Amino acid sequence: MGNRKNGALLLSSIAISNLGEWVYFIALNLIVLELTHSPFAVSILYILSPIANIIMSFWAGSWIDRLNQKRLMIFMDIFRGGCVLLLAFSSSLLVIYVVSFFIYMANAVFTPTSMVYMTKMVPETNRQRFNALKNFVQSCGFLLGPSIAGILFMIGTPEMAIKINAFALFSSATLLFFLPTMLREREVIEKVSFHVIKKDWARIYHFTKSAKFLTVIYLLFSGVTLLMSAIDSLEAAFATNVLGLSNSKYGFLVSIAGLGIVLGAILNTIFSKNLRLGHLMSGGAIFTAVGFFLLTFAFSFANTGFLTFIQEEIPSEIMGRFISIFSVFESIGIILLTIIFGIGAQLISLQFTVIIGSIILLGISLGILYNVLKTPNNQMGI
Repeated sequence: MGNRKNGALLLSSIAISNLGEWVYFIALNLIVLELTHSPFAVSILYILSPIANIIMSFWAGSWIDRLNQKRLMIFMDIFRGGCVLLLAFSSSLLVIYVVSFFIYMANAVFTPTSMVYMTKMVPETNRQRFNALKNFVQSCGFLLGPSIAGILFMIGTPEMAIKINAFALFSSATLLFFLPTMLREREVIEKVSFHVIKKDWARIYHFTKSAKFLTVIYLLFSGVTLLMSAIDSLEAAFATNVLGLSNSKYGFLVSIAGLGIVLGAILNTIFSKNLRLGHLMSGGAIFTAVGFFLLTFAFSFANTGFLTFIQEEIPSEIMGRFISIFSVFESIGIILLTIIFGIGAQLISLQFTVIIGSIILLGISLGILYNVLKTPNNQMGI
């Protein structure tokens, strides 16, 4: 009962903050657009996130693994809530960019911290089901967040929506307060310095060399995520210019994607005990490369399998460093691929660029399947 209560509290915290983030994300875009009347000014918000991730992830993992993860998560929620609240009262574009940058920096710390905490809190036998439930509450945020934002804009203003997001983050921090502290009895808090960070990078490098299968799967799955992000940046233009969809029909297409995520997460939760990690990752990644509803439906399975896999393969005492260090390269990849795909769509052809990206995505997915199939059954639970 204690594990169920803690799991419910953590999932509730994730659900509330995730729902609030969607409302905040849409509202902030509207505020910047209203201030500047410039789509480019809005696009800067998208660039700030990976830049903040690169800056923080260089050293954040060393900090995360050595601190009380529960307290760190609570602090980051309160910090983000305070920053979001500040945005609601700001009319300066520079202040909005700076505060948003601090929020993205906090996100870069919170995400790996929550992963480490979840791994320590959730028993190994329950991780796959918990990750499926986590995907479900996050997918509900994807589906409901824009709808709630639209209702709030009808009855109020984007500034009011942002204030509600701040309240959501404070509420999330309150729920986290009631969770247990997952510190080992003899855990020593080591002071983080440049020498320690350098030593941590070396340790992760040697760990990746010794855990080659984990590294290959992690890199391949990161490749799937990077390509999806790059292709997603062209989604609206592709739907309207190539497919000839109206804005309302494009909105319907996005809703179908949201339903795909929710349905995939529901089935994933129900059948979590019958689904193997290898099948989840490889099958989910392959089907992600074909279709739209099918894409989001399948990615729910792939993501659950991947989360559970890394929780089982990466020791919790170095997980924060591992995820943060790889996040540096993922963020660089997102920036470069988004720029390359944007240039390709502009200079060559939007349709050709999306097709090439989808073919590469399918190739990487088949690479995951190949590595899963050649692996001993007991390592991937096939």
